[in-house]
Amino acid sequence: MSEIDPGAEDRSERARKLFAGPIAFLKSAPALQHLPPPSAPEIAFAGRSNVGKSSLLNALTNRNGLARTSVTPGRTQELNYFDVGNPLVFRLVDMPGYGFAKAPKDVVRKWRFLVNDYLRGRQVLKRTLVLIDSRHGIKDVDREVLEMLDVAAVSYRLVLTKTDKIKATDLAAVQAATEAEARKHPAAHPEVIATSSEKGMGIAELRAAVLEAVES
Repeated sequence: MSEIDPGAEDRSERARKLFAGPIAFLKSAPALQHLPPPSAPEIAFAGRSNVGKSSLLNALTNRNGLARTSVTPGRTQELNYFDVGNPLVFRLVDMPGYGFAKAPKDVVRKWRFLVNDYLRGRQVLKRTLVLIDSRHGIKDVDREVLEMLDVAAVSYRLVLTKTDKIKATDLAAVQAATEAEARKHPAAHPEVIATSSEKGMGIAELRAAVLEAVES
């Protein structure tokens, strides 16, 4: 029987209050020289262009328009920063989506340089949350990013999205397969969080996981 973390319930409540409080868009950074000063812990969100990253960020912060959802996957090619808490407690970083088939090669190359440099050089980056569409599971393009994170020695955690779109039996299989993949990667957190932006499933757990990473 696994031990219960005595601070988990307290952390969940603190996370709920924190995400219900002040959260504001800070800036978009198209290149490293535009990053804000490394004055607070950062939690980054990564995922394929159509994985539902903006919707999840909006659900996490309980704000409909915080992260812009684009009808054109792969449109965001900047690091978007959001301040959480006043006074500032930590920052959320919305990373450009990857795996977009229609993007020009120079855009893809620019994405790789920006993301790789950010991951390798950002000392205040506490954890990256890599979003995986539960309908499709982990694809090769996701594995490339996981390997990039492993090489950069950045702690990351896999998060399943759009879980309301598949049957419970299918979700259980996808979650098991995703956790098996996570165990192959040295920088990956062993537990996978299953979420649904539309139904609110896993959102409270994800908030607590973000705060846990910030405080680790």
